[in-house]
Amino acid sequence: MLGVIGLDDVQESAYRSLVALGAADVADLAHRLQLPEADTERALRRLERHGLAAQSSARTGRWVAAPPGVALGALLTQHRHELEQAELAAALLVEEFRAEAREPAVLDLVEVVTGANAVSQRFLQLQLGATDEVCALVTGGDPIAVSGVDNDAEERAATRGVAYRVVLERVVLEAPGGIAALAEAMGRKEQVRVVDRVPTKLVIADRSLAMVPLTGRGAQPSALVVHGSGLLESLRGLFEAVWREALPLRLGHGGEVAEEGVPGPDATDLQILSLLLAGMTDASVAKQLELGLRTVQRRVKGLMELTGVSTRLQLGWHAYEKGWVARDPVRNTATPNTATPNTATANTATPNAAALNTAAQDTPGRSTPAGAVEGSG
Repeated sequence: MLGVIGLDDVQESAYRSLVALGAADVADLAHRLQLPEADTERALRRLERHGLAAQSSARTGRWVAAPPGVALGALLTQHRHELEQAELAAALLVEEFRAEAREPAVLDLVEVVTGANAVSQRFLQLQLGATDEVCALVTGGDPIAVSGVDNDAEERAATRGVAYRVVLERVVLEAPGGIAALAEAMGRKEQVRVVDRVPTKLVIADRSLAMVPLTGRGAQPSALVVHGSGLLESLRGLFEAVWREALPLRLGHGGEVAEEGVPGPDATDLQILSLLLAGMTDASVAKQLELGLRTVQRRVKGLMELTGVSTRLQLGWHAYEKGWVARDPVRNTATPNTATPNTATANTATPNAAALNTAAQDTPGRSTPAGAVEGSG
């Protein structure tokens, strides 16, 4: 833990022991640390240079620990100052690099990284620099520059609390060691899903930086690093689209990996969709199905989150594309107390997205579809 202020493991152990003992001679401390006396004395001399230990003036040959609050506080202050200076120097170098570039506007958006070592280093830096979330698409076949075994940055970032969302191509699970590596990742609380085919390798850090391969046949490894731009937004959209279609993986109690079922609407959700697509308002649907108005609106909001859409118009189209509703223009004639929440009922509705959209607008006290959904609590 104290390595950031320049102490190795032996020196840190020696200091901790001195703090616990108050004072000790070299022989006692060496016995406690199970080290040769020469190595122990060398560690004490190093601590002395850091101001963390000193030889006792009351008894020759004994060492005492400096108070941690004072000694460590001074070292931390010094390192904070050095880090601030390094950050300032890095910022100046970035500005200098941009000023010398022929096309600074382009370099602010994308950069081309060439060579296996350069691609590997940039890939690891991207993960180690993340503070919130890393999203990745992983394909099968040979790695561009970094194999899963060599990607220690993933474990280090996850340990720091960085969230991971990863979509794997199914063939990755069939590779030697694939299941073991996946179980290890899921043990770190990473969210992992699987699809039959991933369109491209991709990694996105904190929604602000992305990396995609540029390698062609016979070419040396290269990658494109994309900064904040329309291209980055497109890559984020690609990831989210693949993520929505992928099947979640779960880690069993025995460490086995299994696919979860495809999430979908239940029978009540399908009935609500059926009636809304038939042109009924939220209030009418609630009365027809003997549900609360807020319950209907909560379920509609849940369907929008499930499908990854932001408007009811999009939800209507998605419901048709997923086969939740049919084209047959048959009005739902179910009456209160007789409506049965089954899929057949839902599939008799017209896929009228406009009706679904206006259903919320006609609800008393709800002026917009978004308000009707989001205000349901």
